Amino acid sequence: MRLILSAAMLAMCALTATSQEKSPYLPEIHGTVRAKYEYEPPIDKGRFEIRNARLSVEGKVIPIVRYKAEIDLSDEGTIKMLDAYVRLQPKDVLKFTFGQMRVPFTIDAHRSPHLQYFANRSFIAKQVGNVRDVGAAASWTFNPSMPITLEGGIFNGSGLTNQKNFWTNDYNFSFKAQTMIAKQFNITLSCQKANAGDVNVMMYDAGAYWQNDRWHVEAEYLRKHYAHDAFSAVNAVDAFAAYRLPLKKGPTAISFLGRYDYMSDHSKGNKDESGNLKTDDPERHRLTGGVTLSLGKKALQADIRLNYEQYFYHKDATPAISEQNKIVLEFVAHF
Repeated sequence: MRLILSAAMLAMCALTATSQEKSPYLPEIHGTVRAKYEYEPPIDKGRFEIRNARLSVEGKVIPIVRYKAEIDLSDEGTIKMLDAYVRLQPKDVLKFTFGQMRVPFTIDAHRSPHLQYFANRSFIAKQVGNVRDVGAAASWTFNPSMPITLEGGIFNGSGLTNQKNFWTNDYNFSFKAQTMIAKQFNITLSCQKANAGDVNVMMYDAGAYWQNDRWHVEAEYLRKHYAHDAFSAVNAVDAFAAYRLPLKKGPTAISFLGRYDYMSDHSKGNKDESGNLKTDDPERHRLTGGVTLSLGKKALQADIRLNYEQYFYHKDATPAISEQNKIVLEFVAHF
């Protein structure tokens, strides 16, 4: 089924590319390809990887009804259906979305791959706060002088692959509020009820960023509680700064980036032999430094990223093979 859907989306891309008709209902095609090479000095080994090969189709069938379907042909080597929803949008500031989507929660976990600043996601975006689900959501933006956006939704809690035979009377939910002050300073607060295996969790997140034409400075904190004290609460932090320097010749810009992120012991919901939640991701600190060359005329159109990641674990921890000190060279193309 996934291969059929992939072929259908590629065919639609071809039809759209050859069409000369300028219709407001013509689908828009977008895609992101991320190819990388990683080398880990602790094990003296490296690998090439296609991290993402995303393709999306979106548009509208009538002025107030829109849609989006997005698939990743290579999400770490597997095919995944990501977004698949219909949106009722009677006004630009009011949206009702039904289907499969990223749950409105956090700042960094909500970024698409081409909008990420670093080659690898933060712990908040990858391990702790990364949730997609099927449900219904609403969004309202008001107060034009200092825009405030309120988002909320209810979701199955089944994830992306367990929908047909999943029935529940205990829905998950999320709520997110954000505002932009003076077009430069953003404050975001959010909460979410989700699942770690068969254990309910509540997550709370607070973040803020400041940006102008050259700087982006951001900090975010997330706390994750497991019901009935099934596992110790998780704390996660992400803080980074990026400086973009425009160039007159060659690449359009060069950016210099630095990040610190942290995550305490974290469980995805897997259990040990005694039936207790076990630690899937041991506590860690990480420092990341990077340089990004932007090649396209548009921002985030074609980038080359070079990052170095330094991990810090407790002496008794056993790091996963892919979660150790590494050098990452990544090429990103977005259309």
